[in-house]
Amino acid sequence: MNFSNVEGQFNEELQNSLPGQERAFRASGLSLVLHPRNPHVPTVHANFRIILRGSLQSPEKLWFGGGADLTPSILYEEDARHFHELWQELCDRHSVANYAQFKKQCDEYFWLTHRREARGVGGIFFDYLQGDLEAALRFVLDGASCFLASYVPIVERRSAIASTPAQRTFQLWRRGRYAEFNLLHDRGTQFGLRTGGRIESILMSMPPLAAWQYDRKANSAEEQRLLNVLRFPRDWLESTSADSAPAD
Repeated sequence: MNFSNVEGQFNEELQNSLPGQERAFRASGLSLVLHPRNPHVPTVHANFRIILRGSLQSPEKLWFGGGADLTPSILYEEDARHFHELWQELCDRHSVANYAQFKKQCDEYFWLTHRREARGVGGIFFDYLQGDLEAALRFVLDGASCFLASYVPIVERRSAIASTPAQRTFQLWRRGRYAEFNLLHDRGTQFGLRTGGRIESILMSMPPLAAWQYDRKANSAEEQRLLNVLRFPRDWLESTSADSAPAD
């Protein structure tokens, strides 16, 4: 878990790419990232943040952003559905949130354009959430509280399952994709680097171990099953498959 609270002046690049005109900014955020060793337990990420342009006494622009997403290396459809159901229920409780829209934005955001595949099975993603700021704040606080309920049951179901060396090898290869996304596309990483943040904190979401294999292809039905989902993101709430375990 990482909490950040930074302030300063936007450089010219960020000055022109974010809402507002003031150069002064302040940003606070909470990030949660877990990379379990067991391949049966998915990586999870959640982030909730607020960015202000101007000063606390006289803000010009203020907006919220964040979301949560799940990145398995072994696909359990039951887990993906559970994760999405919890975040849909969160959105349904708040007038400022729209699950279908946030799910679509998540699928688009966590897309590795150079690989033509998703980082994981998605969740929700939102940014530049303005308007009724009190309602937006209630939504963000509720989202932070929703994190454990969306993830802990998955850990409890999968953490005791033994894995094979082949599954561990595949997991590290998929974490190479995770690292690629964070370094090339992640807005939080780019924002931190461009505003002079603490490098160790900015890169805390990176997997501790990752691997790359030249032109690797799926070596089992289990691996191919995950890759099919990553290349063609699904609507998990409409899934009718009764299969909740990997196919061999």
